[in-house]
Amino acid sequence: MDKPVIVTVDDDPGVSRAVARDLRRRYGQSYRVVRADSATQGMDSVREMRLRGDDVAAILADYRMPQMNGVEFLEQAMDLYPYARRVLLTAYADTDAAIQAINVVDLDHYLLKPWDPPEEKFYPVLDSLLDAWQRAERRDSDELRVVGARWSARSYEVRDFLARNQVPYRWLLADSPEGVQLLTAAGERTGEEDAAHEVSPARLPLVVTGEGAKLVAPDTSTLASAVGLSTAPATDFYDLIVIGGGPGGLGAAVYGASEGLRTVMVEQHASGGQAGQSSRIENYLGFPDGVSGAQLADRARRQALKFGAELLTARTVTSLEVRGQAKVVGFADGGSIAAHTVILATGVSYRRLSAPGLDDFVGRGVYYGAAVTEAPECRDREVYVVGAANSAGQGAVYLSGYACKVHLVVRGEGLEKSMSHYLIEQISQIPNIEVHTETEVVGAGGDDHLERLTLKGPEGERTAEAEWLFVFIGAEPFTDWLGDTVERDRRGFVLTGPDLTAAENRPRNWPLRREPYHLETNVPGVFAAGDVRADSIKRVASAVGEGAMAVALVHRYLEKT
Repeated sequence: MDKPVIVTVDDDPGVSRAVARDLRRRYGQSYRVVRADSATQGMDSVREMRLRGDDVAAILADYRMPQMNGVEFLEQAMDLYPYARRVLLTAYADTDAAIQAINVVDLDHYLLKPWDPPEEKFYPVLDSLLDAWQRAERRDSDELRVVGARWSARSYEVRDFLARNQVPYRWLLADSPEGVQLLTAAGERTGEEDAAHEVSPARLPLVVTGEGAKLVAPDTSTLASAVGLSTAPATDFYDLIVIGGGPGGLGAAVYGASEGLRTVMVEQHASGGQAGQSSRIENYLGFPDGVSGAQLADRARRQALKFGAELLTARTVTSLEVRGQAKVVGFADGGSIAAHTVILATGVSYRRLSAPGLDDFVGRGVYYGAAVTEAPECRDREVYVVGAANSAGQGAVYLSGYACKVHLVVRGEGLEKSMSHYLIEQISQIPNIEVHTETEVVGAGGDDHLERLTLKGPEGERTAEAEWLFVFIGAEPFTDWLGDTVERDRRGFVLTGPDLTAAENRPRNWPLRREPYHLETNVPGVFAAGDVRADSIKRVASAVGEGAMAVALVHRYLEKT
């Protein structure tokens, strides 16, 4: 299947077999010969090969075919394989049409049928054409390809999901030559259209796997399954369910599985959580040269898998129910799994800015985190970053390597209260980062994407041209789904140990716990780790440590039940 392909199409079965026989006899060692007995069958084969990423070296088509003649066939095939050498097979009476076709489809050659012997009248022509094809500069790819619109929120979501899950892909704009080829091969546009934006936005993005499967505007679960991510649990009962795949969840998964617990980690988006979006973490123990959040998350994910943990991606948890000694976790699709114990490690998400107009451009110029995914698109442009903590600083530093200027918008008087000293020093030495203190984004505008921002600072309001805004502010825990099962503070963070409500408000079966149990919630056997826990230290290292500590408490709980 790795061989390049020679395609031959002729509606006369006898001639078709003869052509394929001659081709295989001479070129079968180096090329795969695909034969079609009709133009329709031939186009279906060419489209399938294009989606699969096969390389087509030459296409031979008979001139006289009932559905479409050979010139029309080669013209359509050229849209999919512009580098393939094109040969028209003709009878003597059709030579004038063949000569005219040279100017229509950039025909490389025409051959009169029959040829005998092929060593004199057939092979020399093909030898020359295939040699020219081999020497031509082409871009081969069998990787995942995503075809979409530049300012499409769903296209961005798909790209971000793939990037954060360490799935290699190639991004193609829908109106680029290769994007048009793939859309045509997938049947999402016709050859007569001259612009890919004719494709309905609801049909984008198109995702084409390395095996040639096409996914039209796939939902996250379908996409995850198609790229080989695990989405279905292997069993329905575990020792430990870890909810959330950030540093705390990954730490719990690694330590739980390494210590023999049947462990499953459930993540809605991608391993790494908010930390996984960091372009560079320079203060994590053991990495003196720094490490990207994605690299750290990928190492932890592979480590968890090595120890036997199950990692489920693209599954949304919607409920937690206690049934006797079992804790049952429900999913949005109606499924559920159960375990003896649960560790809540859902982390936090970036808080939304409330300025008028911003919500209209999420994924179309306004991004919460996501600097790594979008940075290459910002080359030589001005970008705006909102935030004053480490994540905002790391994002600004990373973006400065692409953008001509990065505007760091800070609501407070400075960075010292919320950003690490090393990062402040680093920012001060980068000439294309400008820090705007006591400044807020108060408005946004544009047509199909973000085009301008309204900023309010010490000197009043002003409007700035802007196509990219990256927001790294605040922390909102993902805990609404817990309902009344697990106690939380007024902001939604999970209460544990000494932070729980007064004794008179606790359930009757809730025993007082000493300090070693400070990660346990009001539900025995349910623990919280990392940023989702009230009053936790919002650092990657502390989240990993709490994940490991929670597993130690899980063991103590299991020993006593």
